[in-house]
Amino acid sequence: MKKKSAIIVGAGLVGSLWAIYLAKAGYKVDVFEMRGDIRKADIAAGKSINLALSDRGWRALGQVGIEEEIRKIAIPMRGRIMHALDGTLTFQPYGKKGQAIYSVSRGGVNARLMEAAESAGTVEIHYHHKCIGADTQEGIAWFEHTKTGASMSFQADLIFGTDGAFSAIRYKAMQKLDRFNYEQRYISDGYREILLPADADGSYKLDKNALHIWPRGRFMLIALPNEDGSFTCTLFMPFEGGENSFEQLRTKEQVDVFFKKTFPDFFELMPDIGEKWGAHPLSSLAIIRCYPWSNGRALLLGDAAHATVPFYGQGMNSGFEDCRILGDMMEEYQENWAQIFKAFQQERKPNGDAVQDLSLHNYYVMRDYVADPRFLLQKKIEARFSERYPDKWMPLYSQVTFSHISYADALKVGMRQDEIIKEVMKEVVDIEQRWDSDEVEALILKKLKIKV
Repeated sequence: MKKKSAIIVGAGLVGSLWAIYLAKAGYKVDVFEMRGDIRKADIAAGKSINLALSDRGWRALGQVGIEEEIRKIAIPMRGRIMHALDGTLTFQPYGKKGQAIYSVSRGGVNARLMEAAESAGTVEIHYHHKCIGADTQEGIAWFEHTKTGASMSFQADLIFGTDGAFSAIRYKAMQKLDRFNYEQRYISDGYREILLPADADGSYKLDKNALHIWPRGRFMLIALPNEDGSFTCTLFMPFEGGENSFEQLRTKEQVDVFFKKTFPDFFELMPDIGEKWGAHPLSSLAIIRCYPWSNGRALLLGDAAHATVPFYGQGMNSGFEDCRILGDMMEEYQENWAQIFKAFQQERKPNGDAVQDLSLHNYYVMRDYVADPRFLLQKKIEARFSERYPDKWMPLYSQVTFSHISYADALKVGMRQDEIIKEVMKEVVDIEQRWDSDEVEALILKKLKIKV
């Protein structure tokens, strides 16, 4: 019998994980990557070097038996630590006791997924292969070797585009199709990464088990821990307009003045920030929406189908969830790929849109609201009610991060819950003193139309 075959374009996080799923299902898999082997080179410029892994991602990894391997390089972050302008620190837990999101190295996770894929015995990764086109009906993909210039073609039963937000499979093949919808939207803010090194003895300069945020209204700085004691810090800020924008930070002196004034406690930790400013590029942030995700023998997965901005930490997690759900459908529909592709895109498209909406929503939360006393009071009311009625109320962040509720349902329920708490806060006089009263609890129950 002819062995089942698949082509995967892109050996990043989603492509490497999906290769493992296919290998376990008995497929011969050829993965084509435009870059060289990530295990032998630095991470590509502009890519964040660490990410937040949460429950959806862990479940997808666990389904193919590689969860424990990734846990070896994961650092738990149990909440946010807010850094006020005056140096005051405020801790906000992410969920219930024992719940955490995990800081992981992009390159470290990618390398382990590639190794797991290759060890399956039926996966081969081809490096320096740039996709230049595809025939999605016939399952043919064309490539150019970036070092030799040689052109070549490969054919398989299936083609999967997992090559990121600016997917070649999508651009070279899918976007040329009739009635293919495509939208590319850049937000007005960009980002630049800064590496905060460990102390001389290798210890962390900040609490390693938290995600650190310096919210400053229209912009913010965040920091995630790395295994070596360093932190990957990211400044999100408008490209231009006003004094707090990247266009105003062109010289070492300008950078130093900005950090001294805006992030004084961070400047004390890294007084050479001006000299290190140019170590990482200034990068843009885009949301990509498209549909359909499939045509003929080809399907888009992960960022190629639904790239988002990073403010909910769900880009990788949603891509991994794509793999898990597609794997489940592979069994459910007994590898009838026409049915699988149709069912998959119908189910996942609304969730891809929702995670993008959630990501933008959480940017405003992190940037503008986490230091607002009114917002913090709202979170206290919500947390108390959720603790007393866990079967009736789960905070939006917990729905997205610590559950497997669909993104679309989480967004719908979360927005309604937000409305309810805000209505209660308006209706109760002296809410600051009575936020934990029976009156507030009864009012929430009434708005939920629940009788106790």
